[in-house]
Amino acid sequence: MKRTIATFTLAALSLHALTPATGVARQQAASGAGHSAEVADSHAVFRRMSRPPAPNAEAARRADELLAKMTLEEKVGQMTQLEISMVSDGRNQEIKINPAKLERAVGKYGVGSILNVADQALTLDRWHDTIRQIQDAAKRTRLRVPVLYGIDTIHGANYVQGATLFPQPLAMAATWNPELMMRGSEVAAIETRAAGIPWTFSPVLDIGRQPLWPRLWETFGEDPYLASVMGVATVRGYEGTDVSAPERVAACLKHYLGYGLPLSGRDRTPAWIPEIYLREYVLPPFKAAVDAGARTVMVNSGEINGVPVHASRHILTDILRKELGFKGVAVSDWEDIKKLVTIHRVAADEKEATRMSVMAGIDMTMVPSDYSFADHLLALAREGAVPQSRIDEAVRRILTLKFELGLFERPLPDASLVAKFGTAESRRASLEAAREAMTLLKNTNDLLPLDKSRKVLVTGPTADSLVSLNNGWTYVWQGSEESLYPKDRPTIRGAIEAKAGKGNVTYVPGTRITRAPGGPSNTTPTDIDAEVDIAAAARAARAADVVVLCLGEGSYTETPGNITDLTLPEPQLKLAEAVAAAGKPVVFVLVEGRPRIINRIADSAGAILMAYNPGNEGGQAVADVLFGDY
Repeated sequence: MKRTIATFTLAALSLHALTPATGVARQQAASGAGHSAEVADSHAVFRRMSRPPAPNAEAARRADELLAKMTLEEKVGQMTQLEISMVSDGRNQEIKINPAKLERAVGKYGVGSILNVADQALTLDRWHDTIRQIQDAAKRTRLRVPVLYGIDTIHGANYVQGATLFPQPLAMAATWNPELMMRGSEVAAIETRAAGIPWTFSPVLDIGRQPLWPRLWETFGEDPYLASVMGVATVRGYEGTDVSAPERVAACLKHYLGYGLPLSGRDRTPAWIPEIYLREYVLPPFKAAVDAGARTVMVNSGEINGVPVHASRHILTDILRKELGFKGVAVSDWEDIKKLVTIHRVAADEKEATRMSVMAGIDMTMVPSDYSFADHLLALAREGAVPQSRIDEAVRRILTLKFELGLFERPLPDASLVAKFGTAESRRASLEAAREAMTLLKNTNDLLPLDKSRKVLVTGPTADSLVSLNNGWTYVWQGSEESLYPKDRPTIRGAIEAKAGKGNVTYVPGTRITRAPGGPSNTTPTDIDAEVDIAAAARAARAADVVVLCLGEGSYTETPGNITDLTLPEPQLKLAEAVAAAGKPVVFVLVEGRPRIINRIADSAGAILMAYNPGNEGGQAVADVLFGDY
């Protein structure tokens, strides 16, 4: 646990937004030497991890050899990425590959990549069956080029049931521990590859300086150096020194470039970033990860200074290729070529948008729900609007990646990795990461650690929720399906009851975070806060010796998580005021992915613990810190 603010993460923003700069600032100054030592240690690890693997000349040679045999149609197919529903039917656990759809995608169009899940995380067996059918279809094609499957592995193999889930990236940054970050990424790589998936859309290297942004918790915070260190550690954990090893996956640096700084704070909206700011703060994490040998990048969905990044040759070619020396694959984000027409309005139609994006530097397009990109690019190439040399350049990169990953030799899941999936050792590493992430913002009169013999009231909307502990990208896109979470991981409430004894612990929800009706959308909030039994919580507080008040957020990511005000919802503020009025010591535990403002109630807290989104082991980690067992 960090006793003071990790100033290079959004915890610093949390301090300024959440609490007056009084005793906390003095605590921070008193512990400065410790942080300096951590930074020095991290830099030594950073230098070691940053050494890139030697170039794979054999993979490049084989890619050139195969490229020479390909037709234009086969090349365009390699540049096309489709979502899983384009080759399957059904939802959730009932998903099944549709042979006719699969034949059209892989047999006719020769698509180079497939991504995503239909709705929710699948078991290893279901993944194995899915990947096997896709790769068997690829083997029936003329050149037998394997399909590259990609998935969002954000805090572990979060789309594989039973996988080890680590704290979310912002929490990992708060550990100040790149070796632990690398270990978490190694586990994620093993468990993702165990499912037969060799490509992860991670790490997020956007700088987290827009506190409203609903993906802030996916970043490593606001400091470019810390983001660089943790980003390189993630790449090394995923790719190792030999990405062809069966337990490795290709990393994908996202979202290149400037995605995390929307002026409005709303996801996928315009950013205004001066060139000097872009180079001093936004670019360094990407440069560090490119220097470390990262294989792929995903492109920013938004626009910078009025120019959509998917159409910016300056960003995608002049900076990425010529300045940074990136040699890997640049992939678009979801439907972002179409959005050059529908959102950015810089192209008259999808055909023109296809030309603009490919000529700007996009190698593979996440179409993902039709064949428009392939049809348009084929027509453009035949017309001479996109030169053959540009298509060859993109396909060479894609084929090189597939050879580097060993997909031509091992396209199917490696059965030996099943024994390394979801192990007790991996779970211990996740718990250690969650403990190290905890950041103590305030501890007046040494209120913490708590005495296990005291009567404790546990209350608040995040006290009894694994959903809040994890946030988005957990079993489903929004992380909101509670039924999918493991039953053997304690919530904060459960972990406190285990330590202090159920007889010493009273639980009253106080308020509740519920899902907005109609499911996630771009126009309504994901979560709704509501009062449940604030009066009951106040009565229970009077009977307790100490109150543990768990505040924060539910689960969200991307546009469904858009907000316009950082202040905690009114029901939570009213709950805090009600329990504080009992006159008993109150500990705030903040379970959130953004720095929510609590100025109105901060003075009533004797201690404040920033828990971030610590994952499935987070309940145990919070209790360990509260009672001094870590």
